[in-house]
Amino acid sequence: MGAWELVIVFIVGLVVLGPERLPIAIRTVSRWVKTAKQFGQSVQSEINEELRVHELHNNLKEAEEKGMKNLSQDLQSSLDELNQAAQSVTHSYKKTGEKESKNDK
Repeated sequence: MGAWELVIVFIVGLVVLGPERLPIAIRTVSRWVKTAKQFGQSVQSEINEELRVHELHNNLKEAEEKGMKNLSQDLQSSLDELNQAAQSVTHSYKKTGEKESKNDK
């Protein structure tokens, strides 16, 4: 919106709502806009993450088809990333298992 459009909206809001309720309405609308922006950013980050996972999955399939030999740099970096993720899950699982076994004693 341009500056003149905002001025017109403000004047119409002032006439319709009055000076007492206009600040409350502005705060409410700004909260709605903020919530909508946060929702949009959340959806965008989830879509980006899903696309990244899909790309990693496709790279893994391609690497398996090549027999894990003579891989391009992109495929090798994808495999390294997947290995690191698998190791981090394994390590956290072992820590959880260790805590449970200590609690059993």
